[in-house]
Amino acid sequence: MKIVDLRSDTITLPTDEMRLAMYQAEVGDDVYREDPTINSLEQLAAQMLGKEAALFTTSGTMSNLLAILAQTHHGDEVLLGSESHTFWYEVGGASALGGVVMHTIPNSHDGQMDFDIIEDSIRSQNISFPQTTLLCLENTHNRCGGAVLTANYTSDAAEIAHRHGLRVHLDGARIFNAAIALDISASELVSDVDSICLCLSKGLSAPVGSLLCGTEEFIEGARKWRKMIGGGMRQAGVIAAAGIVALQTMVGRLAEDHDNARHLAKGLSNIPGIIVPHEVQTNIVNFETSLKVSGSEFIQMMNTRGVKVGYRGDNKYRAVTSRMVISDDIDEALYRIDLGLREVH
Repeated sequence: MKIVDLRSDTITLPTDEMRLAMYQAEVGDDVYREDPTINSLEQLAAQMLGKEAALFTTSGTMSNLLAILAQTHHGDEVLLGSESHTFWYEVGGASALGGVVMHTIPNSHDGQMDFDIIEDSIRSQNISFPQTTLLCLENTHNRCGGAVLTANYTSDAAEIAHRHGLRVHLDGARIFNAAIALDISASELVSDVDSICLCLSKGLSAPVGSLLCGTEEFIEGARKWRKMIGGGMRQAGVIAAAGIVALQTMVGRLAEDHDNARHLAKGLSNIPGIIVPHEVQTNIVNFETSLKVSGSEFIQMMNTRGVKVGYRGDNKYRAVTSRMVISDDIDEALYRIDLGLREVH
């Protein structure tokens, strides 16, 4: 029985073209900035995002951490969404290592934060207050079901922040999913933010890596922080080579993942006992069940039928499409899920 793995797009395997590029990669010592493949990857990413420079890191978590470390001081306050990946899934690194206060603002189901609440949350100058110095956005929004922030929303949020002297970081782990969904360039989508990270190891299918982009001055600061936390890699061109292939060949095909996600969402909504609460925009499908079984029991039931999904607590789940899951796999997963729930009922 084929396993249909919908837990995350991080399960993607490198393509044959990536493997060949990794084998043939020209390498050097990246701490000395002598790895030509890493240099090429960073230049390509900066160009595609419309920024001056980029820095290759091991993960989106590292990129987000570096962005905060390089743009704040100990005791500063960072504004970010209550459902943001940085707040939920990055081990509190910004607070533990950067000494910053995380001030959460409610995310709506579409990943947005209310502009009035953002502005009201920016501290005035007061001896008793921390200084608010950074606003963090997320696009697409992971916990909000792959929701997309438009260029206008991002621009308006950045205008508020900049007017009050804040910088803006965008967690763009899946920024190309957002760009494809909106049919605009990624550079247009992020033109008003000061820093942005993107992941190579999700829908783009590279085996590892993220890129942090911004001004040359910002990237220089982030590079030093990267060295401090142990992220200075040596002959890492062997993995950067896959990232180049990912950016050159894998962006356009993300639309296929979006189509499969919509197909999955429609099928799930037709199964008694399953609710898909919001429209699916990209490759993440959040769904809920109204079953008399616990979340762990539902996950186990699906596992025995060869379907893997993510558990979000209570009766909430997540399914993510990627190039490892074709349309026929979606049909098979829907059949197995329906069959399993009929047995429960």
